[in-house]
Amino acid sequence: MKPQDTLLGTGRIPKALTIAGSDSGGGAGIEADLKTFAALGVHGLAALTSITAQNTLRVESIQDVRPEMVKAQIEAVGEDIGVDAAKTGMLHTPEIIRVVAEIIRKYGFATVVDPVMVAKSGANLLEPEAIEVLKSKLIPIARVVTPNAPEAEVLSGVKIVSYDDAVVAAREIAGLGAEAVVVKGGHIYGNRAIDILYVNGVTRKFEAERLSQNATHGTGCSFSAAIAAEMAKGREIVEAVATAKEIVTEAIRYGLKIGKGHGPVNPLAGLYKEAEKYSVIRNVSEALGILERDPNLHLLIPESQTNLAMATSYAIDLDDLVAIPGRIVRVGKRVLATAPPEFGASKHVAATVLAAKKYDSQIRAAMNIRFSKEILEICQRMKLTVSFYDRKLEPAEIKLTEGKTTSWGAEQAIKRIGRVPDVIFHEGDWGKEPMIVILATNAVELAKSVQKIAAEYSK
Repeated sequence: MKPQDTLLGTGRIPKALTIAGSDSGGGAGIEADLKTFAALGVHGLAALTSITAQNTLRVESIQDVRPEMVKAQIEAVGEDIGVDAAKTGMLHTPEIIRVVAEIIRKYGFATVVDPVMVAKSGANLLEPEAIEVLKSKLIPIARVVTPNAPEAEVLSGVKIVSYDDAVVAAREIAGLGAEAVVVKGGHIYGNRAIDILYVNGVTRKFEAERLSQNATHGTGCSFSAAIAAEMAKGREIVEAVATAKEIVTEAIRYGLKIGKGHGPVNPLAGLYKEAEKYSVIRNVSEALGILERDPNLHLLIPESQTNLAMATSYAIDLDDLVAIPGRIVRVGKRVLATAPPEFGASKHVAATVLAAKKYDSQIRAAMNIRFSKEILEICQRMKLTVSFYDRKLEPAEIKLTEGKTTSWGAEQAIKRIGRVPDVIFHEGDWGKEPMIVILATNAVELAKSVQKIAAEYSK
């Protein structure tokens, strides 16, 4: 999924409606749904069914909206704005389910039913007597139903402990009348998170890395909202589910570490990542201007030349870092970048940034300079924290993998002092030039710090 993959530039604005409860903690319900719609370039409409007082730890209280008011909200947007697709979330009572099913039948818009039964904290979000109404009134008119494993067990009567069980349960739920059923695999044990899609008698599997994150509140809401958003654009069910799987995996990966319990997923992560790329390129370009204009920088360039790398705040691999293809080289008494900054242009310096970022998310930039004891003394006089690693102690399996040395070394230097230092150095090894790496929060601050070092060294 690309954030720009929308229909907004074509003149047709896709519109998706969420019929769900409100989460005062902003992690699930209509709050998560509207963020997901926005992330996928769809205008979000909302019909509120319940107000919850909740946070990352628990649901404190629930107050339902009168069924007539739920109906009025849907009719108001349906008669004026129009609905290309909808999703349901928390429908707490039998009365609310009945009125929602009635209005969906009236307008006939494609609907994704997320049969929300229990909150992440364990609170019941569906009254027990409402389950049969859900099965008899709403699921039969659903285009897609998206239960997690425990919800699928309730709806199908099938105990789910494996992939095969999920397939059987999906078929049973489809037998209630839904066109398609997705049994989500988050609650099913395994190294991979596997969702089962059963549509038109065919079973499909959608796999993703199982992430060990605590920020998973709102996962189901965002997943069903993403399917509805893609359907609002005219996507077929299989394509819509594939996109939903992708956006939710990223939303979990970049979940927000807030509160004392389960933090919320971040469905806007994809937009943030794309938006930030420009500012990182600009920051590195500004830093290069500082370095190239400095009369002393050439004194710090090592034999293997220099590179400057900066990560986006969402960086997880080398392609998420900007650096200089061909590096920064010494030309007489000046330095020059051999090419404009690009993403994925560094292995060694970028690996150092990624290693440091795991321990301190504020550290996002690094630059290598030549090694000398005088330069280290200057760094210490500047009150920069210094640590080191010994390349002679590098494990054989690390040496054999290109780019692994700097990552391993950075972690050794960090563990040595119990924090991310401002300066990491090593004194080389057989055929390996000794090196100093300076770290900072961004490329411009890094360039200014290196500029000060060069000024002192020139004396």
